[in-house]
Amino acid sequence: MINRSIKTVLCAAASLGALAVASMPAEAGGFALREQSTVGQGMSFAGVAAGGALSSMFWNPATLGAVQGIQSEQNFTLIVPITEVTAYSVLAPTTPIDQGDIGLDALVPSGYNAIRWGDFVFGLSTNGPFGLATKMPMTSPLRTLGIAGTSEVFSLNATPTVSYDVTDWLTIGAGLQIQYFDVRYTAANLGALGVSSLAGDDIGFGFTLGVLLRPMDGTEIGVGFRSSVRHDIDGRLLSPVLGNAPASLTLETPEVVTVGIRQRVTDTFTIAAGLEWANWSRLGSPNVAVNGGAINFQLPFEYEDSWFFSLGGEYAYSEALTLRAGVGYELSPISDDVRTFRLPDDDRLWLSAGASYRATDAITVDLGYSFLTTFDTEISRSAAFGGTGPTPNGPFSGEADANVHILSLGVRIALGGPDHGGADGNVYKP
Repeated sequence: MINRSIKTVLCAAASLGALAVASMPAEAGGFALREQSTVGQGMSFAGVAAGGALSSMFWNPATLGAVQGIQSEQNFTLIVPITEVTAYSVLAPTTPIDQGDIGLDALVPSGYNAIRWGDFVFGLSTNGPFGLATKMPMTSPLRTLGIAGTSEVFSLNATPTVSYDVTDWLTIGAGLQIQYFDVRYTAANLGALGVSSLAGDDIGFGFTLGVLLRPMDGTEIGVGFRSSVRHDIDGRLLSPVLGNAPASLTLETPEVVTVGIRQRVTDTFTIAAGLEWANWSRLGSPNVAVNGGAINFQLPFEYEDSWFFSLGGEYAYSEALTLRAGVGYELSPISDDVRTFRLPDDDRLWLSAGASYRATDAITVDLGYSFLTTFDTEISRSAAFGGTGPTPNGPFSGEADANVHILSLGVRIALGGPDHGGADGNVYKP
């Protein structure tokens, strides 16, 4: 009953804050979504844990300390992945079998609202921190053999957050994650159970912590932490052997630590840098229990920890227009040993640009664009079969060529309170 009530509140918050999302492609390591800020998007998220916009609270709740009066920010990000997959049969290893583009486009919303009360700032954000949507063609032999079908992950977070100004150079923050998580996994080869499908959902809880330092004029240093969220997922397994059977699994999302720095160089130019670590090795190989544990099998993810590095800059071209750009590089948690056709993720390069236009004293419009590309993504026969089939090596190996276009639009509104920014004097100042 409690979970059902929380789920209703989360869905209501999403409908008020942004458009509904049917499916989302993962555009950070694993099946995480980094696209939570238009301002951050324009700099490849460089220094985002040190501020830059109200949406920085996603990475570091202490950045709320820059808010004066009442502020709101709404972002809408269009993600267009192009993931061309080619398979090679063991019977004809030199003959490519084109699987087409398996990625699905998506619109990803995020919303932030905050109000200052003395030395405290109270905020609420709604986000989708995890998302995945890939789909093999219905005629693909990979789907028929249960090597890869449709894979979907949907999540929704509501995060009430508070920050406190300890001194004029130190702010701390904390938040509660209330997370809805839904998974769908079709056309999976489960050995004796045949080619099956698995689906389920859950509500889980976690927290965020952060600190923001201003050691000198023009310098901001932020460190943020997002905890793991445990999901005890209840669902159904559709199997030609068992029919429609109850199934459950426990999945733990990775902890994330984000470090950011923003440094004002001149009155008009600010540089920023960022570092992020995600504990994807926590995911392991979740056990799926069918019919109350009468039958068990594992989903062999076995991801490694991921790292993300970024560098960017902002230039105040005029009082109304700010330009920004950034570059990032991500070390994927998915290694050659475990990469599958379902999620052929690899290390990726980010190239980004963006701008903000102050339309009125209260309203600022933001734009951000990123181009992502991966390199030489190979899928081995053993990894492709996922360790769930009757033999250690499957009948297909493959390769993927992936590029992503990301376009983000944001609107920031400030009502009441004096102008207050960070290192560049215009961090949250619409």
